[in-house]
Amino acid sequence: MKFPSRFRKFEFPNTYVIIFFILLVSAISTWFVPGGDYVERDGVVEFVETDSVPQTWQLMSALFEGFDRQAQIIIFILIIGGAFWTVNSVKAVDAGIMSFLNFARGLEKYRLLRKAGVNNIIIVMVMLLFSLFGAVFGMSEETIAFVVIVIPLAISMGYDSIVGVCMVYVAAHVGFAGAMLNPFTIGIAQDIAGLPMFSGLEYRFFCWIVLNILTIIFVLRYASRVKRNPASSVMYGADAYWRGRTEEQTGIEHYSNRSSRFVFVLLTCVAVYFTLTFYDRCVMSLGQSRIHAPYLLPAVTAAFILASFLSLRKSVQFYVLNLLVFTIVYLVTGVLGYSWYIPEISALFLTLGICSGMAAGYTPNRIVKEFMDGAKDIFSAALVVGLAAGIVVILENGRIIDTLLHSMASSLGESGKTGSLGLMYGIQTIINMVIPSASAKAAITMPIMAPFSDLIGLSRQATVMAFQFGDGFTNMITPTSGVLIAVLGIARIPYGKWVKFILPFIFCLIALGFLLLLPAVYFSLPGF
Repeated sequence: MKFPSRFRKFEFPNTYVIIFFILLVSAISTWFVPGGDYVERDGVVEFVETDSVPQTWQLMSALFEGFDRQAQIIIFILIIGGAFWTVNSVKAVDAGIMSFLNFARGLEKYRLLRKAGVNNIIIVMVMLLFSLFGAVFGMSEETIAFVVIVIPLAISMGYDSIVGVCMVYVAAHVGFAGAMLNPFTIGIAQDIAGLPMFSGLEYRFFCWIVLNILTIIFVLRYASRVKRNPASSVMYGADAYWRGRTEEQTGIEHYSNRSSRFVFVLLTCVAVYFTLTFYDRCVMSLGQSRIHAPYLLPAVTAAFILASFLSLRKSVQFYVLNLLVFTIVYLVTGVLGYSWYIPEISALFLTLGICSGMAAGYTPNRIVKEFMDGAKDIFSAALVVGLAAGIVVILENGRIIDTLLHSMASSLGESGKTGSLGLMYGIQTIINMVIPSASAKAAITMPIMAPFSDLIGLSRQATVMAFQFGDGFTNMITPTSGVLIAVLGIARIPYGKWVKFILPFIFCLIALGFLLLLPAVYFSLPGF
């Protein structure tokens, strides 16, 4: 008996279908899993059994609450989409990529660089930069903005969108997991565990190096395979969108620079005013260190004015590209020196989009049209972020999320130091699939696991590392992570294809993470 072809061919579920299925399973679980809460009594966190709250119609209302919780990221994504669509309409990024590739080809005349592979060097340098950002100040949401820039670069170099995502998102999150100074993981967890802030830096730096070596090898091997045979890419068909945009680089329009000169004067005045008002408030936050740096903002502003003047003399495209570059420079300066977060970064990119359109001489209506086209193009990514947040809403409203956590923590039992550390690591890894927020996990788990490590004679520093690794690695596959879903949406990579690609690497990271935890048990390490 032959079945119709529609029954014989398996089609991987759409991302929306996967998320709704997880939502449904979570809602059903609230009918069978007992309720529970962690409460603080006399400075001690205890688990208290309560009645669960079975979820029914709340399955649908959880979607609304998910959008409410992730409103900042959703708005940020829409602004990013609108801003970059406007920048791309001027062909600024295209002009920059063409210029960069011509420069890179010129480097191949040097024998040593040609032997190592200029493209390989570019990939390694970009990955190390973003990994360092993740390790030092916990870069996560900020990667959303960079993915739009790096994917066209990767496509132009002969790779695919996955290589572009790896260069930014994966590198930053491996750095986030193996961080030395990340305030969102190490800072909070060590504070709760009663440890000196960012102690044990030396061994963590070693772990960061080892994890980056594995990551770079993994990405370079895949990139080399795609370079040799583009059809071997899991995204070969879907990347037609990015290849089409890259092929459009040949027809770059020339604009009058009259409007650009006006924007140059306007932004120069704004930058100078901003510098005179805020330069003295700049306090660089690098781990535990706080450095008063009043010279930083004036230096950035001076560089911006000079680079803007020089790029304006070349073409409007290079002037807009210069605006993009210094948007990123001001972003890093604001994050490190002024504690900027999504609202300030969103304002920065909104300004980029408007000023890019003005520089190209667009009318106000044209700027709005380009911006709206970009927001519509990226809306599906923003939609998925809100839907995924509904999963956590269901588990929390059903009052079973603490029960699931307590059940896993209770399994530690009498497993010895190595076994208990491995179980802690496994528990943190599993919890991260449900609660992607590092600070929330630290607040829930560290008050339980830190005292437990004292009972079995295990270093609290090792417990923090188990939390750190467990929190970081699975961020790259957890469907409740708004950042992951946003990045995949922007990159146009289906969740199923991404998991198929990255899952073997995640398993390698988890195994390597456990091996890196063992020295904390058997050796006397600095700060441990």
